[in-house]
Amino acid sequence: MFENLDVFKMSSAMARHAGQSQALISQNVANADTPGFKGREMPPFAALYAPSGPAIVQRATRAQHLNGASSDAAMAPQEMRGGSSPNGNGVSLETELLKAAEAKSHHDRALAIYKSALDVLRATIGK
Repeated sequence: MFENLDVFKMSSAMARHAGQSQALISQNVANADTPGFKGREMPPFAALYAPSGPAIVQRATRAQHLNGASSDAAMAPQEMRGGSSPNGNGVSLETELLKAAEAKSHHDRALAIYKSALDVLRATIGK
């Protein structure tokens, strides 16, 4: 019953998104000197989970569903936009450092939301 609460699902998705962002950032930093490397990044979390207009969009939560989009397909990384160096590499270490700090902040926020919701739930059941 309690595993179906939306606040727990949302905080879990936010933490997962931050972890995937951090993994892509580390790959970008590791390949910062590789000629022709195109960095990748995750789309913003708000864009992935924001309603797409006034209509409600169906979402497939299992492979057996016939209609709707899978939530994992929306979290696919995209190629970074921006300039490139003379060797064709588009990764800036300074930008990646800022993105890493932002991903850590998002992960910390997701954990804080989860803990706060857990505290409210505990207070509700009287423990």
